[in-house]
Amino acid sequence: MDRVPVLKIGDILLVSIQIDLDDQTALQLQEDLSDRIVETGAHGVVIDISALEIVDSFIGRMLSTIAAVSRVLDAETVVVGMRPAVAITLVELGLSLNGVRTALNVDKALGILAAARRIRGVGLLAAAEDDGA
Repeated sequence: MDRVPVLKIGDILLVSIQIDLDDQTALQLQEDLSDRIVETGAHGVVIDISALEIVDSFIGRMLSTIAAVSRVLDAETVVVGMRPAVAITLVELGLSLNGVRTALNVDKALGILAAARRIRGVGLLAAAEDDGA
C-alpha cells in the first residue's frame, strides 16, 4: 500500500498528495496525519491536492474529517491546489467541506495559517489579561 508523506515545516505539516487515493490509502493518511500532529505539536496542516484529477464523495468526506480531527488536536487545515473540475464535482455531489479552508497555493495557505495563529495568540493574551495574569 502506498503512503502519503507528511512533511514538517516549522509548526506546519505539509501533505502533498501525488498519487490517486484509494479508500485504504486515504484512511491511512488520516491516521498518519493525526499521529504526526500529536507527535510534532503542529498548529497547521496544508494538504496539496493539485495532482488529484478526481475527488469522489469518500475523499471529500475524508478531507472534512481530517479538518475536524485536526481542529480537535489544535491544528487548522487548509486545502490547496483544487482544480476547477474538482471544485465543480464537489459542489455537484453536495459536499461543502465544512471546516476546511481552501487557498489557491501553498504560499497563500501559509499566510492564512500565520494570520490564524496571530489571531489565536491575541485571543489567548486577552483571555490571560481577563484572568488577571
